[in-house]
Amino acid sequence: MRIHRTTIAAALALVIGVMAIIAGGQVLFLGRDPGYYVIDWLVVYNFTVGVLSVAAAAWIWLRGWRARAVAAIVFSAHATVMLTLLAVYRVVVAPDSLVAMTIRLSVWAIIAGMLYRLRHDTPGATQRLSTHGR
Repeated sequence: MRIHRTTIAAALALVIGVMAIIAGGQVLFLGRDPGYYVIDWLVVYNFTVGVLSVAAAAWIWLRGWRARAVAAIVFSAHATVMLTLLAVYRVVVAPDSLVAMTIRLSVWAIIAGMLYRLRHDTPGATQRLSTHGR
């Protein structure tokens, strides 16, 4: 079951990362106008974290439950940006940006949850943890 959950978590990270790269890349590199006010740093953030999400997908694929820190970092970054958007940019941020960030937060919460469960479902994990401290 470990491989199955790891595969799903990696696939989710890959898909959400590629989506951010495509959306951000169109604005950054092709000059596409989405039809609403664009917060410049948010486009750069989304593109950058999209690239990092693709790298995280590879890390999750290779490291399984040990990649929990990667998922926690990406989720925390998205949560920080979402709180900033709601607290500081609420008047100017596009509803599409809030929806996209909500989707990213949800997907990374699912990924983190899957990786957390891997740790606890791995046979002998508790025994290895208890003997590791000796």
